[in-house]
Amino acid sequence: MSAEPRPPARRVPLAVLDLVPIAQASNAGEALHRSIDLARRAESFGYARYWLAEHHLNPGVAGAAPHTFLGIVAASTEHIRVGTAATILGNYEPLQVAEAFGTVAALWPGRVDLGLGRSGIPPAKPAADVPQTVGAAQPAAPVLPPAVPDAAAAAAAAAAAAASESTTIAPNAVVDGLVVPPQRPFAFDRARFALQARLLGRTIGDAGRFADDVEALRDFFQGPVRYEDDDRPDGVTVQAQPATGNPVELWVHGSSAGESARLAGALGLRFGANYHVAPSGVLAAVAEYRAHFRPSAELARPHTIVSVDVVVAPTDADARRLASGYAEWVLSIREGQGALPYPSPEDATPDARLSSAEREAVQDRLDTRFVGSPASVVAHLETLQRATGADELLVTTITHDHDARVRSYRLLAEAWGAIASSAEASGAGYPATVAAVNRDERADAAGERSELAGAPAGA
Repeated sequence: MSAEPRPPARRVPLAVLDLVPIAQASNAGEALHRSIDLARRAESFGYARYWLAEHHLNPGVAGAAPHTFLGIVAASTEHIRVGTAATILGNYEPLQVAEAFGTVAALWPGRVDLGLGRSGIPPAKPAADVPQTVGAAQPAAPVLPPAVPDAAAAAAAAAAAAASESTTIAPNAVVDGLVVPPQRPFAFDRARFALQARLLGRTIGDAGRFADDVEALRDFFQGPVRYEDDDRPDGVTVQAQPATGNPVELWVHGSSAGESARLAGALGLRFGANYHVAPSGVLAAVAEYRAHFRPSAELARPHTIVSVDVVVAPTDADARRLASGYAEWVLSIREGQGALPYPSPEDATPDARLSSAEREAVQDRLDTRFVGSPASVVAHLETLQRATGADELLVTTITHDHDARVRSYRLLAEAWGAIASSAEASGAGYPATVAAVNRDERADAAGERSELAGAPAGA
């Protein structure tokens, strides 16, 4: 007889990830207004954070300018933390990001999170030969060696490696109850990707600046920053107002056991692992982050948030109906045409009508989307929390109908339980739990936390 699954030690905070999806027969303006409404509702339900994704040139996604929309969301809510997951750092210069987020942080202090993602065209020659940006505040960061992953991550990595070496897709791995699919091959429109890179001003090899750009951002928020200059022995000192003195909570997001995970650990930053887009790499990513973690002034111990796709309805059957259209929506992204407007259940292409190659291209996403009644989805989230050791869970829900989307978040918040009890006990809503966790982590980093300090509310 198999052992009963272990319950999670505590119910961790839940957060919202919003792509600002456009529903079929709707438009971008309506999608943005619906996201403002969802942010207010999520705050009232007790979610800890409301984060915006960054996606460009997608017919069915209005979340192309999260730095602009972030301030609107902050102004439309009262206490929920707001941020990005993630700002694609290569699409901007660090100074632009610091000034944009510093503006929001100055107006709504203590509420702003800046999540950083790495994406771009790899260098055509060794990184040492790639021209660097003039005036980099820090020397190039050393290459961090890969760590030996733990057993769970090794199982996931082995499944992904097996898939990459064979045209036959390996079966899903199940690690501590969590489905970890192999990587799926899918068509990719390189011409479209190259065009987007050109329109955003990207250059070959610019992703290699990621570590330097993260360091530069930290410096701008701490400020002033001194730059070396051949003509001035004392250099040039600048101050990036309104970023200086208005700190944000920095996160690094990653989908694999690669540079992002290692950098987040080495700098002692929080890390976001991606189960909802790249489920094959989630366990390896969190293991790599923890293996490289070094305590910092902000953080004494590793802290992770794991993203997941969720649709909740009163019954499993209702949830499956609302989830219709997901396969063709993901396929539109992976084939390179950009996310299509999300179809209604009545107009969605049935999964059975997809070709075998099309279904294979999105099967990992279908297998790892948690769809069902509140009890069903909570059970899946408990497994995800346990298997990854997540300190928070980042929930993204996309349905055609806005009211159904709002209801999904409400039902999940109620079923997760700790949200309601925490809000009732604190009188300040569930974000008080995250605030308590952050206070404890800062105290640990400073060596000031008492051994008798209790667990945060709702733990």
